[in-house]
Amino acid sequence: MIFMLRKIDGCPMTLSQSSTMPSTVLAAASLPLLDNDVLRTFVAISEVGSFTAAADMVFRTPSAVSMQIKKLEDQLGVSLFRRDARSVTLTPHGALLVSYAKRILALNNEAVARFLAPEMNGVVRLGSPDDIGELVLPGILTHLARTWPHLAIEVTIAGSVELRKAVNEKRLDVTLFNFLNGIAADPTMTVMSEKLVWAGKKHGQAHLKTPLPLSVWDESCVWRKRAMTELTRQGKEFRIAYFCGHHVGQYAAIRADIAVAPLARFLLQDDMVELTEQDGMPDLGSYEVGLAVCEDASPPVKAVADYVRCVLGNRGCVGTAVAA
Repeated sequence: MIFMLRKIDGCPMTLSQSSTMPSTVLAAASLPLLDNDVLRTFVAISEVGSFTAAADMVFRTPSAVSMQIKKLEDQLGVSLFRRDARSVTLTPHGALLVSYAKRILALNNEAVARFLAPEMNGVVRLGSPDDIGELVLPGILTHLARTWPHLAIEVTIAGSVELRKAVNEKRLDVTLFNFLNGIAADPTMTVMSEKLVWAGKKHGQAHLKTPLPLSVWDESCVWRKRAMTELTRQGKEFRIAYFCGHHVGQYAAIRADIAVAPLARFLLQDDMVELTEQDGMPDLGSYEVGLAVCEDASPPVKAVADYVRCVLGNRGCVGTAVAA
């Protein structure tokens, strides 16, 4: 048996099976290498049962995720998922690959961390608003746990004003927070921008009512401030019909069609619609996400802050970022 290895000066170099190179190495050389980023996406889909939800976890667009899975299926010559209108499930081949993928990723993280990541110990107190926390925290926390297994992360979900106050008082070490463009924030703190939109029930009627029924939180909420400012500027009457500090609770008001709500675009669900100027609603523009770190931060706190900044800074509104 003859193996073709490469060309030197245009001439094929051959190697017989009797060469000193082990046959196992030669056999492996003919097999494709699985991409860790693609495996990470594959595992995320298998865990959440949705290409769209997995795209948020790995900081990629849904179309990019679909392309990754197609590449993996073509590479292995098998179908990995069964897709229908409501869910995504693993095929028998997909179920088999999951266990291999998790072991490959865990071993890769262990090897990289062993050489590149300094050992971190202690506790880091991390804060986040619930909206951005839902988008990025699962991937960030998974990465931190794998990279620094002896580092404890304590997470607090609260409003942006409360979170910034907690950092200033050193009750938190690092926090994400929302703010409006140019409103009392150091530009160096800004890590990303997100589009703010009006969310209503698909085929709903709430946005046609006068006064307009709103679902919002208290005066400290930057989304509420922007919404009320723009409605007032437009001369549109409104009233607060539903009062809730968490977007999951606001979903109930939207789905019941008793109110519309200002939400980050990425929070829109399949049964909701973005209301625009064509629907009589003012444009809400964008809001900023900042990162605040306590004074005299320890090396673990700085490391966590740098990673969070890297993830969100590379993600932007619709782009990709370092996969967690």
